[in-house]
Parts: sequence; C-alpha cells; structure tokens
Amino acid sequence: MNYKQTATQIIALIGGKENVSHLEHCSTRLRFTLKDDSLVKVKALESVEGVIGVRQNSQCQVIIGNDIVEVYDQVVSQLGNIADSKEDVNLKNKKWGAILLDFIISIFQPLVPAIAGGGILKSLLLLISVLGLISTKQPTYQLLNLVAGAPLYFLPILVAITTANKLKVNQLVAVSVVGALILPDLTTLLATGTKFMGFGIENVAYASQVFPAILAVLFYAQVEHFFTKFSPKPIRIFFVPMMCLLITVPVTLLILGPLGYNIGTVLSTGIVWLYSHLGWLAMALLAASLPFMVVTGMHKAMIPYAVTSMSKMGNELLYLPASLAHNISEAGACFAVALKTKDAKLKSTAISAGISALFGITEPALYGVTILNKRVLSGVMFSSLVGGGFAGLFAIKGFILVGPGLASITMFIDPNNAMNIVWAIVTLLLSLFVSFVTVLIIYKEKQVTVDTSTVQLSGLRLTSPVAGKVVALSQVKDDVFSSGMVGSGLASISTPFLMRRRQILPSTSLTRKMSCQMNQMGLKKLSLCHPSLIW
Repeated sequence: MNYKQTATQIIALIGGKENVSHLEHCSTRLRFTLKDDSLVKVKALESVEGVIGVRQNSQCQVIIGNDIVEVYDQVVSQLGNIADSKEDVNLKNKKWGAILLDFIISIFQPLVPAIAGGGILKSLLLLISVLGLISTKQPTYQLLNLVAGAPLYFLPILVAITTANKLKVNQLVAVSVVGALILPDLTTLLATGTKFMGFGIENVAYASQVFPAILAVLFYAQVEHFFTKFSPKPIRIFFVPMMCLLITVPVTLLILGPLGYNIGTVLSTGIVWLYSHLGWLAMALLAASLPFMVVTGMHKAMIPYAVTSMSKMGNELLYLPASLAHNISEAGACFAVALKTKDAKLKSTAISAGISALFGITEPALYGVTILNKRVLSGVMFSSLVGGGFAGLFAIKGFILVGPGLASITMFIDPNNAMNIVWAIVTLLLSLFVSFVTVLIIYKEKQVTVDTSTVQLSGLRLTSPVAGKVVALSQVKDDVFSSGMVGSGLASISTPFLMRRRQILPSTSLTRKMSCQMNQMGLKKLSLCHPSLIW
C-alpha cells in the first residue's frame, strides 16, 4: 500500500483538510471530527486502497485495519497543525447525542495505550511473581510495579491533556489546574479537614479519578475564553493563566471535584447493580450485541465506565469478559470461513482477519467477513452469547483495560482468585470452538449466476465535444481517474488550439450528472466525468 497516496485520497474525500476539526485514531480506525459531515464522499472513500470501510455517526470513522499507524502518520503530516484551529464544528446539523459521544470518544480513546501498557506490565509482574521467578519484596519488583501503576495514578493529568486538546485550550494550564488536585500536600490537607474562605472542602482522593478532571477543564475553558476576550493584550500572557488558576482550582475543590467524584461513583455502582441482578444474562446479551456496537463505534461509549471501574475497584466485571467472548468468536468464524470457502481472496482475508481477532482486533474480521454474510454474523452472535454467558456464570473479572485476546489473556490474572484466569482461558477456548463449529456448519458460499443471454446493442453513438485522440483512462495524469476510483471509461486528449465544441447527445439512462473540467498542461484537456463513462 502507498500510505502517502492513501492519505491524500482520504483527506480529499472527507472535504479537504479545511473540513477537519479534530483527528485521532484507535487500533484500526481514523476518527475524524468534521465541520461539515455532508462533504464526505462515502462510496469513493470505501474504494480507496487500504480502506476497509467507512462509518459515520458522531465521527467520520475510516476503518484501515493493521496499517492504521502508518496511514495516520501520513494523514497528520498532510493535515499540518489542526489543533490551533479555533473554527468550531457545525453543531446545527449534529444531534446532542452525537456531540456527546464524539466528546467522550475524543477524551477517552487516546488514554487506552497508556493504561493498557501499564496494565500489561503489571499483569506480567504478577505472573512472574506467582510463578516464583521474583519476590514481591525485591526492590526491582517494587520499582517496576510503581512504573506500571503510574498511568492509572496520573489518570487525571492524562484526562486533562485530552480534554484540553478537544476543547482547544492551553494544555499546560489545564494540566496545572488538575495537577493541583493530586498534590501530596493538598491530599494531606484535605484528609485532616480544611476550609477555603469559610467553606468546607470535601475530602476526596483525586488520584486516578476521571470525571473531576473533565469538569475542571470544561470550567477552565470557559474561564480562559472569558479573560482572553476582555484582558489587555500586553498582560494576557500571564494574566489569563493566573486568573484561570485562581478561579478554577477553588471552584473545583468546592463544587466540581466532589460532583465529578459522585458521578463516577453512581456510574460504577449502577453497573455493579445491573451485574448483580442480571448476572450472566447481562454479560451474554452484551457479548452478543458487540458486533453491532463495534461496527457503529458505539462500544467506545463503554470506555468511561471501564476506566472509572478500574480506578475505583481495580477491575472490570462486565465489558472486558464480554469482549473476550466476542473477539474470540470473530476469530473462530473467520477460520471456519477460510477453511470452507473456495474464494482465494476471501480465504486470505479471513485468515489474516481471524489472526487479528485472536489478538483482540476485530474490525478486519467484522468488515471483511462477518457483516458480509448473515450466516457468519449469526454464528458469531450465538458463540458470543454462549461465551459471554459462561464468563458471567463464573464472574470473570478483567484487570487491564486492553482488547482481550490470546496475547493479553494475563489481564484476567487475579491475585486473590487463581481460578479467574482459568475460567477466562476456558471462555476463550469455548468461544473459539462454538464459533468455528457453528459457522462451519451453517456457512454457505454465495451462488453467483452468470447471465449468458445475448444482448442486443442499442447502437448508441457518443460524440466527443472536441477533436482529439482517444486514449486509455490509465494514461490520464490524474490519480482520481486513472486509478479507476470513479469508474471505468476512456479519455480524449484534444488537438492543441482546436477547442471548438461539438454537439453532445447523451443518453439519460447513461448520464445523470456530467461535469466539465479544463486543465492546461501543455495540451488542453477537456473531461466529462460520469460514474461509468469519461470522455
């Protein structure tokens, strides 16, 4: 794949770099927040080399797959610095639900690599300590354990950075505001009981907290905009940050911090209540619905809960076990399709997608295999239901926020319950087996019928608008046409200086839209563009 060319085409087909307000990526997708969603050419995007699919809801999601990092780097290099753009997204055409989801994803998605990296390191330390390879009392273990816990402890700082980036305010001042909340001296002061201007401050431990940091930066953004607007320019560089710190930190300690803490508590308590009352059924239903959630990107809405659960309880007992059942079910389905299909291209796609799903990345499997065949989708849903129900019956818990799979199975190691990892492995094997066998039984190749009947040609004659030489479309010096992105056809290179138009008699059945484009490149070229014909 030519990453540079792919990035160029993607940017052009989403409305150009001027239409991009925000960009991030997850493990398989480019996630664009656009100023005008109507400028996106979805069909053309889906035909770009390297693009698996396109989904539009709160964001424009361009699914790339395993080459996401390389394509993202090329897109960023061509977009330039869009973080400093103060132009707002057109909110009139967006629903509030979509706006909120976009905001949540933009804040929490960038946190996952740091949290996952620290979590994987912690699980490996736990594994080698359980195997007796290292003692938990050794300085090396203790030091590495502190390193592994750093992303979660400083989670408010990370949230401040991503929130400030989304709101396009000064990230360093935002970090300073939130950093004040986790100062060791302030924590000690709050524990002993203190007041600010006669008002009592609630004792809240803000380390590892998410929602207090979000509320603090949201309030800080309004304060910054206000003082930037009204403060004199000569003193703005120090006056605005000073006033922001002076106002935002006390307001956060008195109001926003406790409010955010209680929001997180209610969210975690609600999920625990749901799990305790519905148990295995809730996990089974969640696992079975994950194919649709992942396709639409709605599974990212679970990240705030998962992060909050990790920070408060040290584990997560619903989404991660359900994801394990779903991810492995996708892998089993792909391997079954690869074994049964006679289509060489589908076989290759299914094998590579199955391997990715086995390691926790399901988008290639979903877009390349699952959603293209109802029988495969049914098999995945059934297997996810079975695997999720089994995981729920044995109350499996996840201890790392990362995509569950074969390589990350240590995320289910529980220092207080050795059977947790055992049941997780059984869930993996059960989901793989049920999915593989089910799809192997119900999958059928799509029958392609070839029409061999004689077709009477209409004798339609198309006249070129200019005198010139007809050449193959691949010889046109324009990648959009020569690559076949907009369809097959021909090109006409006109004779120099002979630009007299001739009559065109298009057929309404062939031409719905025709447009002219003039380019002067030594020779003068006149192109009429149509989805199936170019003259």
